[in-house]
Amino acid sequence: MVAARGAVRRGHFALSSGLHSDVYVQKFRVLEQPQDARRLGAAVAALFDSGFDVVASPAVGALLLGFTTALAANVRFIFAERVDGVMSFRRGFRLEPHERVLVVEDVVTTGGSAAEVVALLRLAGARIEGVGALIDRSGGPRAELGLGAPFRALLRLQADAWPPEVCPLCASGEPLEDPGSSRPSGKSLD
Repeated sequence: MVAARGAVRRGHFALSSGLHSDVYVQKFRVLEQPQDARRLGAAVAALFDSGFDVVASPAVGALLLGFTTALAANVRFIFAERVDGVMSFRRGFRLEPHERVLVVEDVVTTGGSAAEVVALLRLAGARIEGVGALIDRSGGPRAELGLGAPFRALLRLQADAWPPEVCPLCASGEPLEDPGSSRPSGKSLD
């Protein structure tokens, strides 16, 4: 479905993790049809059969997949967002101590945003059942990514990523594109 929707792009991209890559996944191409989003949310929920009471996602990229996962499991949905560069829960979201939470991400490269949400949830006393994702492009072992919770993804994508200072595409003068949602790009419909 990812390839069929034209969601995988090739070029030179700045990722929200700060890394550069020759592959970018425009996950909203996969999620733009409601029936597909609903099906993918149900598939993520099914990866965690131990059960959970709440789905939590980092804003902005994972909101839709997180919501459809919660919808499929018929549980509450909350999200964390950056305030002055720090991930936090706002908008009156509350957790009861020991609630079982599934963190849902869209595309995982380093696991940084998911780790921030996991840390927030632990501070609130939640029990992390796992981290689910649409795509794992971390290139590492699928076990935990250092999240301290089981990590499972619907699709694993092999894609190189480099710190900017050692990026071979930068060294060769390839123009850099910044298509992500974490930083404003000034672009509209493309």
